[in-house]
Amino acid sequence: MSFQPARPVGPAMKNGFRLRCPKCGEGPLFSSYLKVNERCAACGEELWHHRADDAPPYMVITIVGHIIVPAVLAVEIAWHPAEWVHMAVWLPLTLILSLLLLPPVKGALVGYQWALRMHGFDPTSEEHDPVPPSRRPQGLARST
Repeated sequence: MSFQPARPVGPAMKNGFRLRCPKCGEGPLFSSYLKVNERCAACGEELWHHRADDAPPYMVITIVGHIIVPAVLAVEIAWHPAEWVHMAVWLPLTLILSLLLLPPVKGALVGYQWALRMHGFDPTSEEHDPVPPSRRPQGLARST
């Protein structure tokens, strides 16, 4: 096993949160809303190794919950609005906050994985696969 210099976790996560490449901070991280680019357009770093599957939504649920629940309780204690008012205010706000936070949180997680060389971001790892899934030849369907 060869020595590899440490990658800074904080700047990589910050770049990811800004929806930029965790390595250079220049190229866009996403090709669409939550689809990570296969590689950085600026520096060429392979990004398709990430495995940010269910973690970003769980993190977003936690963050949004910590914002919305105290706000709901504060409004209820202060003004006692009708239930329909709560529904009309808090449901859209929860949805909007969740949708706005998902890409930055996923980007930060991809940056974290890149910095710690997780899930194939380390070329010397057994997990490293040099061919992205979209570039693999399509085989025949498996029969069961």
